This record gives sequence, structure tokens and C-alpha cells, in this order.
Amino acid sequence: MSNIVIVGTQWGDEGKGKVVDLLAEHADMVVRFQGGNNAGHTMVVEGEQFISHLVPSGILQGKTCLIGNGLVVDPAVLLEEIDYLSSKGVDMSPDKLKISEKAHLIMPYHRAIDNARERMKGDKKIGTTGRGIGPCYEDKATRRGVRFVELLNQVVFREKVATILDEKNFYLKHYMDAETLALEPILAEYSSYAERLAPYVTNVSVVLSDGMQSGGQVLFEGAQGTHLDIDHGTYPYVTSSSTVAGNACCGSGVGPGKITDIIGIVKAYTTRVGEGPFPSELFDDVGDAIQQKGVEFGATTGRKRRCGWLDTVILENAARLNSLSGLAITKLDVLGGLAEIKICTAYDYEGQRLEHFPTDLNVLAACKPVYETHPGWDEDISGIREYGDLLENARTYLERIQQLAATPIQIVSVGPGRDETIVLDNPYTD
Repeated sequence: MSNIVIVGTQWGDEGKGKVVDLLAEHADMVVRFQGGNNAGHTMVVEGEQFISHLVPSGILQGKTCLIGNGLVVDPAVLLEEIDYLSSKGVDMSPDKLKISEKAHLIMPYHRAIDNARERMKGDKKIGTTGRGIGPCYEDKATRRGVRFVELLNQVVFREKVATILDEKNFYLKHYMDAETLALEPILAEYSSYAERLAPYVTNVSVVLSDGMQSGGQVLFEGAQGTHLDIDHGTYPYVTSSSTVAGNACCGSGVGPGKITDIIGIVKAYTTRVGEGPFPSELFDDVGDAIQQKGVEFGATTGRKRRCGWLDTVILENAARLNSLSGLAITKLDVLGGLAEIKICTAYDYEGQRLEHFPTDLNVLAACKPVYETHPGWDEDISGIREYGDLLENARTYLERIQQLAATPIQIVSVGPGRDETIVLDNPYTD
């Protein structure tokens, strides 16, 4: 029995959705364990594109999918996604999708505060998606959050929201100079959500435990990336949850002894959305070419992603923080056509060589990448399905990544489609 955690090793957008979709074929359950609808996974199946923000990618494989307690959930977005996937012929019944009764709800005041706060910061904004994720996690930490278990009890829900809304409205009006919110429309709106979502709400921890005890295999699906982690990322340019593998247990309700493998997803180059330092970022024609060929636009925001060479300083950091047992390299095909390809293997900070990711953002912002250069390739590799058939320069590049990360490569993606993949070592079957 294998229970596998999938995490991003960079700043998100590494292609986790495709890898989850691929491995879900061999799993019985897929559980998302953190974040909210600030994440987006894009999957291409038989030429058709599917985008999910809350529902785990494994839903396309007909697997039981679970939304863990570590998420913050906007019920309107979730219902929209359920309806969208249903319209595509995907089974979205309560047998296939389950929501933790402990997951917290994103409320209208969370979104209002998120947007007002970013507006007030001006040029110093963090670059949030404005979807209320951070303010919802704030309320969770200060014990003012509202969970699905409270949503299903309308008396308790009314009492909690009425009390919280008084405080939020005072904050919105007197500090943020923003519009206040009325109680009754919120209660009416969320009452309709409760009616539709009630059949999906359950104790996800128990469902997972029962499944594993019966010999079922679980895939734990992370969102964002290691360097957006609230503790270990480029703080404060981070998300509001813990994105590393250790949170797979906390965010879903299982013990750490149940995890058997941890796979880190590595884009063959590096991208970042939003603000924050990015040492290997490219500002030239090569960066533009990668951005265009890689279709580097955020699945959630539509924002253009900043592009740069692969940075193995952050990859080493991710391997250590997550205890990676394997790597999945994505978008290798995007690098085709480049005469040379560079890998950032260290940073130069005022003449000092840094081989470990610095915590001080002032240091990171002043770091210059130390590159090694590898020959590129011209041929299209999207049709290759065996590792030995890859061009020698492509194999050399991959083997250098494996060496620098001190972690074996198990999967290589050579195109967006489910079948455009080279599987060297499937952790569910080998």
C-alpha cells in the first residue's frame, strides 16, 4: 500500500494537476490538504482542458476526492466548480466528493478585507488573488472562523456571523474606508449553500482512515509551492497556509506514519506569479519565449507568470524541507529550440557564494544567480514515451537536475496531455 504526497518545489504552477491526474489512476482516494481557490490545476485529457480550483484533480479519474480540513472554502466557488465539472460529464455526487466538516468557510467580509487591504498597500502590495484566503486563515488562527459544521446548524451560524460581522464592519468602515456588509443577505446566501452542500460534508479523517485500513491507496494533493509556504517561503510574499509535505497530515487528519512517498514537482524552468524576489528571473527575449511557449498565465488569476532558468538552490531547499523521495519534471518540452539552457546552482551575494536559500529577503533580492550552461536541443520531444529515446542533451540536463537535487527523477512530462509523459518509476506500481 502506498500513500503519496504531491508538493510543488518552486513558487507554485509547477504542473501538479497533471501529475496528480496521472497518479490518481492507481489511487483509491485523492485528498487536497491546504489552500483555497487561490490555486488552480489545469489538466488536459484527450485534448480537452479541465481547470479545478478546489476539487482534487483525481475527480477526472472517477476517484473518491476529499477536501480536507486544512482548506478554506468559498462555497459559491465550490458549487460553481461542481456544476462546471458535472456539465462536462464528471460524476460529482456525494459518493465521489466529500468535504471535511472542519474546513473553514470564506465569507464575504474576508474578500472585502482582502481587496481593501491590497488597495491600501499600493505599491507595497503582496499580490494576493483577492479571494479572501488570507483573512479567512487569520480568523481560523484567532478562533473566529466559521466551519462547515457550523454552516449546517443555522442557529449557530447566525449567532457566529452576527457577532463577527459587527467587528468586520467596524474595521471596514473606520480603518479601510470601505463599504460595510449587511447580515441578512449573507445569511440567506449561505443558507442556500448549506442546503446544496450538506450531503457532501463528513468527517474526512474517518473516511481516510477507513479507506487505508481496507487497503486503499491515498494521493495527497498539495497546492501552491514550497516557497509560498507561510513558514518556509519568501515571507511575506507567501500564501497563508503551509504548503510543505508535513502539512498533508495536519490538513487531512491522518498520522505521519501513513505517508510512504513524497514527490516534488519541478518545472524544467522556474516561474513566479505576483511580487517577491526571483534571482533567476529572465528579462530578455529568452524569458519572453519561454513565457509564450509555456503558456505561462495563472490558471486562477490569468496573470502573466514571471519566467527564469531552473534554480536548484530552491530545489535543494524543497528537497530538504519536504523529505522528497522522488521528482516529477514538467514542461521539459518548452525548452526545445533553445541553443543553450542554464541552471542556477548557487547565488552570489556581494562576492559571497551562497548554496542554501537565504531567509532575509533583502539578501535574496541582492543575490545574483551563479549559472552553469548546458547545450539545448531543437527537436520536438512531445512524442517520446521512453526515457532512453530522449535526445542526449535532454537526458544530460535531467541527470544534472537529479544530481543537484540528490533525488531520483520518477516522472518526466513532455507535453500537457495525460499521455505525454515518461514514467521511469511509478511509486504506486513499482
